[in-house]
Amino acid sequence: MSVSYPRLAARTLRFTLGIPRNITVSPDGRTVRFIRTPDGVTRTGELWEYDVAAGIESVLVDPTALLGEEGEELSAEERSRRERSRESAAGLVGYDVDETGRWACFALSGRLWSVHLGAKAVHPLPSVGSVIDPHLDPTGRFIAYASGGALRVIDVAGRDERVLAEPESETEVWGQAEFIAAEEMERFRGFWWAPDGRSLLVERYDESPVQTWHIADPEHPEREPVAQRYPAAGTPNADVTLWHIDLDGNRTEVEWDRATYEYLGRVSWSSYGSPVLQVLSRDQKSSQILSVDVASGQTEVLRELSDPAWIELSSAPRIAPDGSLVTVEDADGWRRVLRDGVALSPDGWQVRGVVNVFEDCVVATASREPTEVQVVRFGFDGVVAEITQGAAVHGAVVGGPSTVIMRSGLEAVGTTVMVHQEDSEPAPIRVLAEPAPHEPVVRLLAAGEHDLRTAVLFPSGHVPGSHRLPVLMDPYGGPHAQRVLASSRAFLEAQWLADQGFCVVVADGRGTPGRGHAWERSVQNELATVTLDDQVAVLEAVAEAYPDDVDTTRVGITGWSYGGYLSALAVLKRPDVFHAAVAGAPVTEWRLYDTCYTERYLGDPRTQPEVYDHNSLIPLAPLLERPLMIIHGLADDNVVAAHTLRLSSALLAAGRAHTVLPLSGVTHMTPQEVVAENLKLLQVQFLKEHLGA
Repeated sequence: MSVSYPRLAARTLRFTLGIPRNITVSPDGRTVRFIRTPDGVTRTGELWEYDVAAGIESVLVDPTALLGEEGEELSAEERSRRERSRESAAGLVGYDVDETGRWACFALSGRLWSVHLGAKAVHPLPSVGSVIDPHLDPTGRFIAYASGGALRVIDVAGRDERVLAEPESETEVWGQAEFIAAEEMERFRGFWWAPDGRSLLVERYDESPVQTWHIADPEHPEREPVAQRYPAAGTPNADVTLWHIDLDGNRTEVEWDRATYEYLGRVSWSSYGSPVLQVLSRDQKSSQILSVDVASGQTEVLRELSDPAWIELSSAPRIAPDGSLVTVEDADGWRRVLRDGVALSPDGWQVRGVVNVFEDCVVATASREPTEVQVVRFGFDGVVAEITQGAAVHGAVVGGPSTVIMRSGLEAVGTTVMVHQEDSEPAPIRVLAEPAPHEPVVRLLAAGEHDLRTAVLFPSGHVPGSHRLPVLMDPYGGPHAQRVLASSRAFLEAQWLADQGFCVVVADGRGTPGRGHAWERSVQNELATVTLDDQVAVLEAVAEAYPDDVDTTRVGITGWSYGGYLSALAVLKRPDVFHAAVAGAPVTEWRLYDTCYTERYLGDPRTQPEVYDHNSLIPLAPLLERPLMIIHGLADDNVVAAHTLRLSSALLAAGRAHTVLPLSGVTHMTPQEVVAENLKLLQVQFLKEHLGA
């Protein structure tokens, strides 16, 4: 019996297993290292090495061989860390290599391990508690790791394991990123080595100011609810400080105006100068980029940024080899690479992130067409050179004369990983992903007056003009996530949905990345209005483009997280347009979501409660007149189940029929095969029933 697409997608983690990830290139360019699973269905990541000159791959670390029959066990702290980074794989999910290229280290099943790269020898090291996020010092002598709220260090030979900083209370943690940094600022680290390996910058956070919520497991009433510190909008955040700590445990606090700049957004420490921080105000309208005198803990302002809406954090500011400061900032409508405040990237390029900084240039990922991502060299002399081209999504890692280019395009499902060197033909690193069961046929549109990037997919074999299909809108639609990209793999699920008898439409409205300053900030205070209006505009454009193929009297909408919010909003506010909705893990009341994300777009609920009321789904409950299915994982610690329960209560109070599907033991992710399969099949059944597909 064949495996259904939803189950296969869950089994393969959306066909990402088997693709090389966490790629690093040695400084001399001779060796590429990466994590890859042994095939497209096994979740256990292994550490591999590719010899560039010989063109030979070899496995360095096989977690199954190391652990044997014990199998892998994760601590609660590590599970939480992986939830923040949306990590569903097992085995090796990260590693670190020193700058000398002699040693690597990693955590596996809560234990610390080192790898002598020359001898290809793997050794367990003595450690205390469950090891989290180990990193080698750049000189290859010591490994620091977080455990039990403390920061600890050991030498690479396994000697002299000791604590550098340990908590004085149950709410204090050293060496890890706090919830908000990991969930909303894409900063997952909590300590940074000095270039000479003699000291570190270490985050300390104290969650005592943060309110305590409880995540219960109703399926197991004998279990106590899990207490969680959750900083909801308008409530206190964790108290975050940064310390310089040497290997003897001597510490100096790094000082900045924390009363004004509450968030520690970015940290970098290169061999070319002092450490650099980017701090951000609570309202995110002002930011400082600071250099640190580690001896005194004093900071100096290098740049001050302000924005009437908010400042978008991007790649960490860093010192270039010539001592200049390289930043990514919004300037004159474009996200740009700047060097000492002067733009290196010209008009027309939206910079996505910095790949590396060199003596004469910055290599970055950037877009001219929002659906494509290129690797681009921005020279200090003003010369711009595209390293990649074509309708695809590209990424890169550079080391010495070697550049590894990752590419995923629309012409075929799959990712290529190629090693490039001057005067040599590109060489592939093997991709072991499971073959996709179908090839999406994606039609891209620029819809409506805002040229909203839109993907349209019909059932395989659909004959244009033969009959009119019900429409299924499938958005995320909110800030900080982009769905419409020139990558075929991104539309595998959309094509499967189309093959169930729908015209599936995926659209990125205003507020999504890659379109510039004004585009992203158009949603300020108006998430509900702008993002929904754009989905309506896309539907109208699709109907105009395919009048004989779509039936706008049968329109459904489905989404997860922000997409779930948007789906429920659609049938509540625009029942004249949308006729059925499936809302997965929706935010229904923004006062229940976290500080950093929510306040960025809607401000402080204590000072502008009317904005929160305007964007909430709860007051709209009496308006429901269309079929609505709401799905929520009861163990979700990001969008907690209270969102769905409060909306359901409001709908019940208003006498509005609706369907709620609670998922016991499921978090914001649904990687379990059986759950993922049946969940998707039930959604399709619901939509078919109510749209007549």
